[in-house]
Amino acid sequence: MHTFSYWFGFVGAWLLVAGPIYQASVELRAEQEVTARVQEVMHGAPQPPKVSSWWWLLPPVRFVLSSQRRGDSRKAFLASLSVEDLELVTRYMNIARGWMLVGFGAFLIALKETYELVEHHEWPTWLYWLTVVIMTSAAISITVASARFEQRLKADG
Repeated sequence: MHTFSYWFGFVGAWLLVAGPIYQASVELRAEQEVTARVQEVMHGAPQPPKVSSWWWLLPPVRFVLSSQRRGDSRKAFLASLSVEDLELVTRYMNIARGWMLVGFGAFLIALKETYELVEHHEWPTWLYWLTVVIMTSAAISITVASARFEQRLKADG
């Protein structure tokens, strides 16, 4: 029974990883209006001038200049949004950030549960890392497959 509890913890933790990835995908795809509006505004907004590659001779200065340009670009983008669009973008970002935090927390639990399973069975360390890569890929693949299936249904219907 002891061995089963390790396996249950392992499977449950990875389901907790796959769940938030899937749910975030579903909720963010439902916010298509935001994506379309953001793309529309971005196409109309002027792009900030690029930081010269010569600044790589002084990397700290290059990073500061790049950061300032990104900040200016972000401010210009937000200023070009209407109040309604800003609310939509804020909602979208909050949904994405929330699911990212939940998913990352679940991922940390899955790492721990995977480690305990490997320790319990006295498997080599490389098998731990291989299992993490496989399970992460599987969790992401479930969402990708579901999104593709949904697109096929919409295209056929």
